[in-house]
Amino acid sequence: MGFSPAIMPSMASPSANVEVELEGRRLKLSNLDKVLYPESGFTKGQVIDYYVRVSSALLPHLNRRPLTLKRYPNGVDAGFFYEKQCPSHRPDWVRTVSIPSERTTGKEVNYCTADDLPTLAWLANLAAIELHPLLARADGATGGSSRDAVNQPTTVAFDLDPGPPADVATCAQVACWLREVLDELGLAAFPKTSGSKGLQVYVPLNTPHAYDDTKPFAHAIARLLEKHHPDHALEKMDKSLRRGKVLIDWSQNHITKTTICAYSLRARPAPTVSTPISWEEVERGREADGAQRLHFEANEVLERLDRSGDLFAPVLDLEQRLPRIG
Repeated sequence: MGFSPAIMPSMASPSANVEVELEGRRLKLSNLDKVLYPESGFTKGQVIDYYVRVSSALLPHLNRRPLTLKRYPNGVDAGFFYEKQCPSHRPDWVRTVSIPSERTTGKEVNYCTADDLPTLAWLANLAAIELHPLLARADGATGGSSRDAVNQPTTVAFDLDPGPPADVATCAQVACWLREVLDELGLAAFPKTSGSKGLQVYVPLNTPHAYDDTKPFAHAIARLLEKHHPDHALEKMDKSLRRGKVLIDWSQNHITKTTICAYSLRARPAPTVSTPISWEEVERGREADGAQRLHFEANEVLERLDRSGDLFAPVLDLEQRLPRIG
């Protein structure tokens, strides 16, 4: 995967700091030949290049969403840190949103928002390999101040996390059962890989809801699936119960929780990506070789986008309302 035309002219000396222009913004990129994925040799320059190339699909899913960065300055095999407070050394064109801290009364957290390509490239240059947005936008599902909007999730997220020896194929089976329940409730849902071990299923709302609506709903669905499929599905967070089962993590539907963004890289041995997939792919993923079928790296994701477009696009604007259950 080579560098995009926007960056290519400045690549004469890849180990030196270079200055590029993206959409009228100038920014410095550093240490482009630094290997961030030692097992595969994937470099910082390739991380930046991937994010530039995937930006047209990725940016709508980040737009106006307070963003937690997961940074790996010395590569995926070294230490990392989460960063909620947007770095003070950011360019003045990087937009931020201040949200009251849940932990400290009177304190605010000034989150980055990645609303444009220059900001995305700047974040990649910080070795922010993983991008974790809130489930709410800074302007809410229907507009409003960030203080109110942060409690207005635009989607319900189900994070399917396998406990070995359960694997992504087991997750695919649980995802199909989940879809059946949501279908009965008249709700469309869209799957993606986590880019790590499991799958995620999003139910777009894009109508006024609070976490007091979405979290109990997700929990009730998880309880129902555990009741009907106790050998495979689990809603309890107790780690001692997870062997061989798939945790349906409903707790992600919380005002401070973030989930990996569609098209974000993951810090795995290879540059895997949280990849939107079709339900047909989920169904095929239940087979014995499901782990291979539901594993996508950066170059494969770019090829998928060229071929099929953004399978997660409906999550951005499909309007649905949660029914009463229980």
